[in-house]
Amino acid sequence: MKIVTLFAAGAFALALSTSVTKAADIVDTAVAAGSFTTLVAAVKAADLVGTLKGPGPFTVFAPTDAAFKKLPKGTLASLLKPENKDKLVKILTYHVVPSKVMAADVAGKHLAVTTVEGDQLTVNGRHGVRVNDAHVTKADIVADNGVIHVINKVLLPK
Repeated sequence: MKIVTLFAAGAFALALSTSVTKAADIVDTAVAAGSFTTLVAAVKAADLVGTLKGPGPFTVFAPTDAAFKKLPKGTLASLLKPENKDKLVKILTYHVVPSKVMAADVAGKHLAVTTVEGDQLTVNGRHGVRVNDAHVTKADIVADNGVIHVINKVLLPK
């Protein structure tokens, strides 16, 4: 009787701990990585957090904080203003592909992928991986709803 009670209590505790465990989605993974403070702030300003916490799968080409600093002076501050939300959404969704693309999927290939924004990105996996003119500096950061590839430049749609 004691063993059954102990087992039931242990199972309840396990069920309780797994029910409060939070999935590591794209946004939570970016926050935990620590070098995407600017990207996360932009995603919040564009009201895209809910989307990137959705089921996906997504591939996000994520510019680092250093990549955002390479933008012309005043550009980021301007984009974060509420009146420029549409421009910000366009830029951010240009960094997202609505499927999960791992580095091995593009190794040795040169292809075009359509972004959530609607334009295409050129992905060249022949010598490292480049997305348009940005270098992938770290690939395959897996999240529950997709993957993040770190890039060294902010991509701008046409």
